[in-house]
Amino acid sequence: MSMTDPLGDMLTRIRNAQQAHKPTVAAPASKIRANVLEVLKREGYIRGFTREDVRPGVAELKIELKYVDGEPVIREISRVSKPGRRIYSKIADLPRVYNGLGIAILSTPRGVMSDSEARAANVGGEVLCRVF
Repeated sequence: MSMTDPLGDMLTRIRNAQQAHKPTVAAPASKIRANVLEVLKREGYIRGFTREDVRPGVAELKIELKYVDGEPVIREISRVSKPGRRIYSKIADLPRVYNGLGIAILSTPRGVMSDSEARAANVGGEVLCRVF
């Protein structure tokens, strides 16, 4: 059976693993998931991730979670644009998460990027999720 929201599934896996204080979590691989993880790594919310082949044609992403003094770095991670309701934002209306302390991850014509990178590149797009 196919999954309706693969990105939401990955975000939930990360949220659950951090509540259980797991060092790593696995998720099925896709380009959009890898791009979102690249933004999370660049912004310092995860240690890193690797793509591993399970069997021919099936890959998996191993995500290394980040903790500071035993507390998860990601306090809140939530999906904004869902399959049933897409949320788009112009450059002037880009959301600020906790007044700039968190980030919003956007899918833009120039690729997946954080809200601060989108402001610098002067592009808007679909708001995928917010992280604090």
